[in-house]
Amino acid sequence: MFPERVETDRLRLERLTQDHLFEVYEHVKRGAPDIEAITEYVSWSPHRSLGETREFIAESTKRWNDGGGATYVLRPAAGEPHEGEFGGTTGFGIDWDRRTAELGLWLRKPLWGRGYSGERAGAFMDLVFTQLDLDLVVVSHLPDNERSERAIEKYIERHGGHREGLLRNNLVRQDGTVADEVRYSVSQAEYHEAIEEP
Repeated sequence: MFPERVETDRLRLERLTQDHLFEVYEHVKRGAPDIEAITEYVSWSPHRSLGETREFIAESTKRWNDGGGATYVLRPAAGEPHEGEFGGTTGFGIDWDRRTAELGLWLRKPLWGRGYSGERAGAFMDLVFTQLDLDLVVVSHLPDNERSERAIEKYIERHGGHREGLLRNNLVRQDGTVADEVRYSVSQAEYHEAIEEP
């Protein structure tokens, strides 16, 4: 149902599998470079063991096989700084009953500020709306995450969507705490209108 690879001008996304286990673990484990900054505004905590990373990949694989969503390893393409290196993971979950896909992403710190978030979001919107024929793409961030806010606002506006507002106690983190989220959405109609404008 989902493509094994997604390519954009500057990114290569490949399906996350257990073949990536050691590579992923090196960047998500406790003590990994910049891990505290990376996990400050996400729902997961640094992994305590290789088994935790294996379980994360297994859950992603089950979701892929069940049609519940797709997770990819992100790598900068040839000619980009850090080309070919592991850059983070990204993907989308699907609620088929609500005909909605929710985007997610985390990046290694050296890749921050390069516009990669918007580039992969555009590729996913094309996939979600033209191949999967869903009605809505949503994305959210924690209220204090100003970097994500700037990135998301740019690509949501570019694709015809809007900010919906603050959802209180909407996110349950891995540690059991809850947090508010700011949510944005783009409908299929808004997306097609935006990309067809001259």
